[in-house]
Amino acid sequence: MKESSMTDLDRIDKNILRRLQSDGRLTNAELAKAVNVSPATCHRRTQALFEGGHVTRVTAQINPTSVDLGTLVMVGVVLDRSTPESFATFEEAVSGMNELLDCHLVAGEFDYLLKIRVSDMNDFNTIHNKMLIALPGVRQIRTFFVLKEIKENAPLAF
Repeated sequence: MKESSMTDLDRIDKNILRRLQSDGRLTNAELAKAVNVSPATCHRRTQALFEGGHVTRVTAQINPTSVDLGTLVMVGVVLDRSTPESFATFEEAVSGMNELLDCHLVAGEFDYLLKIRVSDMNDFNTIHNKMLIALPGVRQIRTFFVLKEIKENAPLAF
């Protein structure tokens, strides 16, 4: 997959991306009409956007409460050493955690910021005791239970 930059995109490409970002279920005909191009042109451009790495995947966004994962937890992790090896070991370990939604290497108070969804505090306690404290190289874990989600998975503004 060839990665392209935003400067490679014209107005039509950007409109296609915006439409797909707001509704990934649009048919090619609906998308073509929305961006004012022919269906053939829309299909060709959409394929090029996928091949260029602008669209990485199309998925459904599930209501977390409907699948009993209504509690959102942010976890700040500090490692005991800041070496490439310790980062790599930690990252490999968290890559296999299905419970983990996001893991970001960050600058600031923590080395990593984790995003986890659980059913409740007891569920998180189990994950904390069985998985998080067993992660390699962890010196400190700070847990933040999200009280209210104000803005979640907002579309990219471009």
